[in-house]
Amino acid sequence: MNKIRHYISTLTLIKGLFISIALSSFIYLEYFGISYKIVDTLLALSGFFILLKSPKSVWFVSGFVISLLWFWWIGVSFIHYDMAYLIPFLLLAIGLIYAMMFYLVAYISEFSTNQALSLAIKISGIISLGYIHPFGFDWFKPQLIFINSYLGVELWRFVLLLIVLCLYIYTKKPYILLGVLLAYHPSHITTSEQIKDIKLITTHISVKDKWDESKKELIEARLLSHIDHAIEQNYSTVILPESSFVSFINYDQKLFDKLTQRAKHINIITGGLFLEGRVPRNSTYIFTQDGKVQVAHKHILVPFGESNPLPKFLSDWVNETFYGGAVDYKASDHISTYKLDDKTYTNAICFEATSDKLYQNHPKAIIAISNNGWFYPSTEPTLQKLLLKYYATIYHTTIYHAINMSKSYVLTE
Repeated sequence: MNKIRHYISTLTLIKGLFISIALSSFIYLEYFGISYKIVDTLLALSGFFILLKSPKSVWFVSGFVISLLWFWWIGVSFIHYDMAYLIPFLLLAIGLIYAMMFYLVAYISEFSTNQALSLAIKISGIISLGYIHPFGFDWFKPQLIFINSYLGVELWRFVLLLIVLCLYIYTKKPYILLGVLLAYHPSHITTSEQIKDIKLITTHISVKDKWDESKKELIEARLLSHIDHAIEQNYSTVILPESSFVSFINYDQKLFDKLTQRAKHINIITGGLFLEGRVPRNSTYIFTQDGKVQVAHKHILVPFGESNPLPKFLSDWVNETFYGGAVDYKASDHISTYKLDDKTYTNAICFEATSDKLYQNHPKAIIAISNNGWFYPSTEPTLQKLLLKYYATIYHTTIYHAINMSKSYVLTE
């Protein structure tokens, strides 16, 4: 304990906590609806500036606390599995994974006695952190921190900012900081609740109610009424959230017929389960006014939540021990697209809407559906929205997002 106290001093903790708060504040400012670009800008620059100047012990603390401030909400899902007792261990694991990643960057940089080279290694390390995805979880993107600031989130702008800060640290000449202005590019993405002809449905169905068999008919009736109301309002398309209907729609003929009948008046996009043999899929059902029905399966599954990323022998044990022997969902072997009224949309179900892989072909429009009930209440919907805003900015993509347990929205330039 004495060695630990010597290694992590009070000053180290203070610096680490300040850095963590500065580099996580954009999430909480957004969560509370506080929007001041100058505040986001100064906090982000201050956080990175102090981080770049700090030794490896501060990087360790920063990585640990940043990961908790960004991802503490993962533990909320454990409550729905009756495994709340595991939350402290989960948070400790998350914290240590990112703490070691941060620590490794600073540790390598301190091999060099040349300050310029050391700073260059730190820049490379910070950029690399955005490409390291523990167990396939890719929600940590350092440049996202500038999404609500006056500065751009494109990679070259982010690299430029880090270089300017390092040059100032190296030369100690204040005029160097004027280089920050070269990265000026505030996001022009606008958020709206609805858009012409497309009705986004927000539902408020808890995880407990959603899987309560006694409430299935009530929930189904409520969802169908949303569709009926959209028809009355003369919308051409209505979009419902992920797994809105909890039955396997391809085996529920009665529900299938109800949706088909309504689709004569409106295009219906809804999340639902799909059963293939004994293997479930998380899918989007597309009922169009021309009488066609298409099913788009999820391509990028949630680590642990839908597909276990561990080796098979460990995966089987985890599924048996913690998930009652449930089998993993099956992923589609490709990203799905479909057409509505001669416009092509890329399909995205929750987690995959925030994945780099989905944007490789620069989609012009994405219809995303999510169920954020697993993490309610928390900052997860906020971080998800910020990530989608980031991708909409980078790829100039319009994103239509229908959500359960948080407000639906459209992101567009």
